[in-house]
Amino acid sequence: MVWEIIYHASLLWVSTSSGLVYSSIFLLLKLLIQKQVFIFVNANILNLIHDSGLLGCKNCSTPMDNSFRLHQDDSELLTNVLSYCQLVGRLLYLTTTRPDISFATQQLSQFMSKPTCSHLATTMKVLKYLKGCPGRGLLFRRDSQIQLTSFSDVDWGTCIDSRRSITSYCFFIGSSLISWKTKKQNTVSRSSSEVEYRALASTTCELQWLTCLLNDLKVPCSRPPALYCDNQSALYITVNPVFHEHTQHLGIDCHLAGLMHLLSISSSNQLADIFTIAFLPRIFGIFLSKLGLVNLFHPRACGGNKDRLGLDPTRWICYK
Repeated sequence: MVWEIIYHASLLWVSTSSGLVYSSIFLLLKLLIQKQVFIFVNANILNLIHDSGLLGCKNCSTPMDNSFRLHQDDSELLTNVLSYCQLVGRLLYLTTTRPDISFATQQLSQFMSKPTCSHLATTMKVLKYLKGCPGRGLLFRRDSQIQLTSFSDVDWGTCIDSRRSITSYCFFIGSSLISWKTKKQNTVSRSSSEVEYRALASTTCELQWLTCLLNDLKVPCSRPPALYCDNQSALYITVNPVFHEHTQHLGIDCHLAGLMHLLSISSSNQLADIFTIAFLPRIFGIFLSKLGLVNLFHPRACGGNKDRLGLDPTRWICYK
C-alpha cells in the first residue's frame, strides 16, 4: 500500500547513516503514525515566528489579502534585501507540507531582487497566519482508496507587471493530497481557453509521471486517473480530433491534455483555485477542509480524549 511506502521513507530519513541523520535534523519534519499518517513542521514555523519577532502579534485568518494584488509598486525599497530573501526562502521550504501558503509564497518570491515595504508587509501577514495554525499539516489515511485524482486551473493574466497567467494543479491519492504546484506561465496569452489548455497539458505530464511511479512501485490503482477542469472551451478542444486553424498556435505538445480522462467540474468545487487566488476567510477555510489539511492543535468541539484527527494523542508515534 502507498501508506506503507511513505512510512518506510520516513524511517529512512532517521537511519543511522550520518548524512541521513543530518538531513533529518535539517528538515525537521514530524510524522505521527497510528492508524493514519500526519506530517507537519511546527518547529520550523515557531522558530521562524520567533526570529521575526512576531510572537506577541495577533493572528490572521488568511495568508493574503484578497483585495490586493502584489506587483512592483512605487513604495519604498527595502534596505536589507538579504533578510527578505532569507525570509521568503524559509517560507518556500514550509510549502513542502503547507500548501495553504503556496500561492502567497509564489507571489512573494517574484520580488527577490527589488522588494518593497508592501512586499514585506504581505510577508508579515503570512507569518501571522502561520502563527495561528502552526500544527496544520497533511493527513494520509490508510483506508483511502488508491485512485489518482487531479485538478487543473489557471488565473488568466493575473500578473500586473507581465500579464502572464498563473497555472496551478494538485493531485490526490484517494482523499490525501500528495502534490501541488503554482507557477507563472512562460508566455502571455490573449485567450483564456489557451491558458487553460496549456495548464491542462502541464497537469497531464505530471499525472503521467505519477501513474508511472505507482506502476514502478507495484501499486495498483482501483480506477483510472481523472483530471478535472472548470473551463468548457478547453475541454472541447481536447476532445476535438480536428486540428483547427484557430488552435494551431497552441502547438502539438499541448495536445497531451487529450491523453487523460478529462472531466468537467464547477468553479466552486475547483480545488486548484486556492493556488491561484486569495480568498475570504470563510471560503478559504472551506478549501482547506476539502484539501484535507488538518490542524493537530485545534481545540476540541466537545469533551473526550481524542485529538483533531479523532485518535488518542498519547498513542501517536512521532518521527522527526
